[in-house]
Amino acid sequence: DEFISSPPRKTVRFGGTLTEILLKYEKGDTTDFELLKHQLSDPDIKDAQIINWLHEFRASVAYLTKELEQLVNILLKLPWLRRSREVVEEYLGFLGNLVSAQTVHLRPCLRMIVSQFVPPRITIREDDVDISDSDDDDENISENFDTCHRALQTVARYVPSTPQFLMPILVEFFPFINKSERTLECYVHNLLRVTVYLPILRLQILELIIEKLLKLDVSTPQQDIEDAEETANNCASEEKSTEEGLFDMEEDEDRKGNKVVSPSIERMAHPLAERLDILMTILFSYIKDVCHVDGKLDISNTKDLYRDLVSVFDKLILPTHASCHVQYFMFYICSFKLGLAEAFLDHLWKKLQDPNNPSVIRQTAGSYIGSFLARAKFIPIVTVKACLDLLVNWLHKYIDNQDTGANAYCDVALHGPFYSTCQAVFYTLIFRHKQLLDGNLRKGLAYLQSLNFERIVMCQLNPLKICIPSVVNLFAAITRKYQLVFCYTIIERNNRQFIPVVRSGTGGDLVQTCTNPLDSFFPFDPYILKRSKKTIDPMYQFWEELSAEDLENLKKPIKKGTSEDEDDDFLKGETPQNDGVVEIAPNSYESNTRSPASSIGSPADCYVPYPL
Repeated sequence: DEFISSPPRKTVRFGGTLTEILLKYEKGDTTDFELLKHQLSDPDIKDAQIINWLHEFRASVAYLTKELEQLVNILLKLPWLRRSREVVEEYLGFLGNLVSAQTVHLRPCLRMIVSQFVPPRITIREDDVDISDSDDDDENISENFDTCHRALQTVARYVPSTPQFLMPILVEFFPFINKSERTLECYVHNLLRVTVYLPILRLQILELIIEKLLKLDVSTPQQDIEDAEETANNCASEEKSTEEGLFDMEEDEDRKGNKVVSPSIERMAHPLAERLDILMTILFSYIKDVCHVDGKLDISNTKDLYRDLVSVFDKLILPTHASCHVQYFMFYICSFKLGLAEAFLDHLWKKLQDPNNPSVIRQTAGSYIGSFLARAKFIPIVTVKACLDLLVNWLHKYIDNQDTGANAYCDVALHGPFYSTCQAVFYTLIFRHKQLLDGNLRKGLAYLQSLNFERIVMCQLNPLKICIPSVVNLFAAITRKYQLVFCYTIIERNNRQFIPVVRSGTGGDLVQTCTNPLDSFFPFDPYILKRSKKTIDPMYQFWEELSAEDLENLKKPIKKGTSEDEDDDFLKGETPQNDGVVEIAPNSYESNTRSPASSIGSPADCYVPYPL
């Protein structure tokens, strides 16, 4: 009974040799051809059968013309990846023969390979509904990806034009952002692997990946991420307090030490932020691996990758307003060598001063310069001074040109790049003033006095009225302390002249106070994605919270005769460290009235009382 009920081993094939079947098909006899298609489509087909058929197909590729496209598609759907090594090798040989003899099938072959760049899909049936998702438990997934890249390299070796046909397919198969994290992770990882053996596609692939990352980034504002984290932490605290009432202390200790709990600490509560975090970690790893050979920085590789990344930065990042995290790929690669950081600053400087660039691009370039100089620990103070000299000299020349003109009045639309540059200078001074004055106070003060901030602040263009108030307040406090310029009179006058914007809507009149007329932002505000921030934090300059003593010190101007030995504690204090208590950054989408305790990492909206 057992013998009768068991299916026979499928080692028998019908219909004669492949050549005979194809010749009969050409003459109109389709019986054997349909039988062939049926045998190849059988989900229970054996390895031995696949090998036999592939061997015959390799010898008969001349017959596989455009008219037999349907048969070729069935061959491309064969489950070859999860078969024995013999099947895999035979299939790779067949692909090479097919594309070299019949290039008309190049696209279908490439589509088949790229479709394998994500984990296989499994269907789960719940309540009469098919739920399809990636199979993350496939043990051979890494080996399968290796085989896919071998297949792609085989095709590229036989058909030199493969890259131009491959790129549109890579774009088409990019998973939607609502797919599982594992699916996105695998696809991006495999795209970056393609750049290793098809370097001609690297720039386009980087553009594709960063464009998708950018969409994720702007879809998840920093405030939404922080709110999700706060909610998750509150829920975790409630669960913990409930569990403490149910379990004794010994069990509680066991649970705290359990490794199962630890991944939740790494995960982002916001689902899109979790995807972005994973993909940014992959991108950072790729940049590091390309630039380092045997653990040492390879200058040639690094320069080539830097050029590609700057190109992507100009095309995608610079025109995008208020992205929070993706732009850090430039921050990261610049940290490898000072020359790269200086090249990036020079690149931004050229964008800023070029009048042929759109005003919004020039303003954004100014924001990047200020944020980069303030936040990058790897930029030495000598480079900061060189950049301040460039920026301040440009500001003075701009004022010279406006003094005699008809446009010498406060207007963001007319002078956007000027105000953006002022804010970059103010922001840099807030973060770097201690280092600028460190060592030799008299020499440092002489340098800051040579920048002539008083002329910039007092000019008809009135930059203190346009820059973000939190930056203006800290700049005013610091420059007053060192008697560089007294800003408070101008700030008070600006406040008196300020007219609220009144908008009429269906809900009645709404009074709005615009605290950011420049609509500027600081691109290198604190990085908050949990996994990938580990790469950024060691090279990142956090803002140290101002203590009550520091605030008092800011109110006390130093005496002009102060010698180097009489420096007060505020002057001798260390530069801000990332292990200090930190506060909120003034950024483009927050007013200066936001509570500083609600976030981390940057100058708080500091209010230093006007001196009486």
